Amino acid sequence: MVKKSKVVVVGSFMMDLVVKAERRPKVGETLVGEEFGMFIGGKGANQAIAASRLGADVHMVGRLGNDMFGDMFFESLEKDNINTEFIVRDTKVGTGVGTPVIDADGNNSIICIPRANMHLTAGDVEKAADVITEADVLMLQLEVPIEASECAAEIARKNGTAVILNPAPARELPDAFLEFVDYLTPNEVETEMLTGINVADESSAVNAAKILLDKGMKAVVLTLGSRGTLLLTEDTVSSLPAHKVNVVDTTAAGDAFCGGFAFGLAERLSLKDAVRYGNAAGARAVTVMGAEPSMPTYEQIKVFL
Repeated sequence: MVKKSKVVVVGSFMMDLVVKAERRPKVGETLVGEEFGMFIGGKGANQAIAASRLGADVHMVGRLGNDMFGDMFFESLEKDNINTEFIVRDTKVGTGVGTPVIDADGNNSIICIPRANMHLTAGDVEKAADVITEADVLMLQLEVPIEASECAAEIARKNGTAVILNPAPARELPDAFLEFVDYLTPNEVETEMLTGINVADESSAVNAAKILLDKGMKAVVLTLGSRGTLLLTEDTVSSLPAHKVNVVDTTAAGDAFCGGFAFGLAERLSLKDAVRYGNAAGARAVTVMGAEPSMPTYEQIKVFL
């Protein structure tokens, strides 16, 4: 029996209440929408589901409310074979909620209310130290307290587990935290927040990536939407074009990329091939409405490529 690669995700859960409309309403305007959907979401959950569907053995660390949405998450995660041993049910605060608004072009704007996600502690993470130590890859985002993510990254670094940080939602980060990160995967907005550089073209993207790389990581992967992906290491700069697909909903495309990238690294693909895998996962995701439904399977990516 082939041993599965192991991925641990310390991150968030958001129940997404998705509205699709021709455009976003103006201030004070009531607009009739076209579609509504309720989907499992949150950057952590999306990335965990993506990695699991691609074939990794995934543990998730986080907090859910002791409510109906929390029950729905447990049912969904177990269906996707994600280990839930280190997910805490918070009896005081409800499950996180997100409200994505999707326009006619498939572009999204999201308001998220973290709720139980922001009660994740370093103590919660320390209980999962053994599985982080044994993992091939640790995945982190910024929808939980940074102290919890720092704790996980430090455990991983001490034990040789690769650390991927998806620095979203955009915020400033201490250099002491970034020193524990091996691979950083920001989009244009997050890159500008971290470097002060507006990523308008390839030259500015390279300059921004160099600033981030100098903080001590092995590689920076800028996800640039329709412009593709830029990979920068100490030795190489590689631009990978985006796939041309019919865009339905861009929600969680970055999460699908991260899940695919993490799976590729865990499977010992080359760095460039892991990015290609992430690119394919992200492109496949935008063809489906909703976060959880759009996370692709191994067979879907195999066909796509």
